Amino acid sequence: MKIGLRTVKTAFSAAVSIVLASGLGLLNPASAGIISVLSVTATKRSSFLTGIYRLLSLALATGIAFLCFYILGFTPWAFGIYLLLFIPAAVSLNLSDGIVVSSVLVTHYLIAGYITWELIANEFLLMIIGVGMALLMNLYMPDVEKRLKEDQEVIEAVFRKILHDMAMYLNENQKERSLFARCDDLKSLINEGQDWAKNHAENQLLSKDSYYLDYFTMRRIQSTILKDMLRLLERVIVEPEQVKNIQELLAYTSQTFSEANDGREILDRIRAVYEIYREKPLPVSRKEFENRAELFQFLQLFYSFIEVKEEFAKDNLNKINGNNREEG
Repeated sequence: MKIGLRTVKTAFSAAVSIVLASGLGLLNPASAGIISVLSVTATKRSSFLTGIYRLLSLALATGIAFLCFYILGFTPWAFGIYLLLFIPAAVSLNLSDGIVVSSVLVTHYLIAGYITWELIANEFLLMIIGVGMALLMNLYMPDVEKRLKEDQEVIEAVFRKILHDMAMYLNENQKERSLFARCDDLKSLINEGQDWAKNHAENQLLSKDSYYLDYFTMRRIQSTILKDMLRLLERVIVEPEQVKNIQELLAYTSQTFSEANDGREILDRIRAVYEIYREKPLPVSRKEFENRAELFQFLQLFYSFIEVKEEFAKDNLNKINGNNREEG
C-alpha cells in the first residue's frame, strides 16, 4: 500500500485542526478537521481559492439560516427551507464548492437552537482553522520544473526524429504512413506534459508563471500541423529536381529543432524554397498542377509550423534566454 504526499498532508492538517480548535475551546472542534480534509486540494492556488469561497459561502449560509430559523423556528423543516434557498443562491454566486461544508456548520445553529455572535464566531473560526491548515500544508509542493524540462527534451527529440524521417521518406508512401502513429504518440507526450504544466502554474501563488503551459500548448499546435504536413506528403510526389530542396529544409529543421531556436532562419529557408517553386515553369498537365498546388500547401503548412514557434519565442524571449543560461 502506497501512501501519497497528499494523503499525509490531509491526515496531518486534519489532526492539527482538531487539536487547535480544541485548544481554543471551540464548540464541535472535529468539524475543523473535516473541513481541512475537504480543503486539501491538488495545488496551492486551488486551496487558497477554496478557502476564500468557503468563507464567503459560510457568510451567505449564516444570513439565510438566520432568517429561516427565526421565522420558522429551529426545526428540520426550517433547515429544509434553508437548503431550498441557499443552494440556488450559492450556485448563482459561484460558491457551490462551499455548499456542503457551510451546511454542516449551519446544523450547529440548528442543534444549539439559537444564533448569537459568539456562535457565529465559533463557526467562522472552525472554517478558518480548517481551510487555513489545508493551505499551510499545501504551501509545500514538490518542484516539478525538473520533470517539465525533461518532458521538453523528450518531446523535442521525438519532433526531430519525425522531421528527419520525413526527409528520408520523401516519395515513399508506405514509410511516410508509419510516421502517423509516432505523431499520435507525440501528442500523448505533449498532453501529459501539459497536465504537469497546469499543476506547476497553479502552484504559483504570488506570480503567474505560464511559460511551460504556453510551451506545451505551442508544441501541441505544432504536432497537429505536423500531422497535416504528413497527410500532404503522403499524396504528393516531389519532383526529382526538387527533392533535395525539401529534404534539406526538413533535415535542417530536425537538426536545429529546440526550445532555444526562434525559427527565423528556418522561415527564411522556407521562403527561399517557396520562391524557387514560384519561378518554375507553369505545369503542363492537370495532375502536375494538382501536385504543385499540394506542394505549395505543404510549404505553407511548414511555414505555419515554424511561425507558431517564432510567435512563442517573441512572447517568451526572457524565459528562453534564462533557461539557456541555466543549461550552459
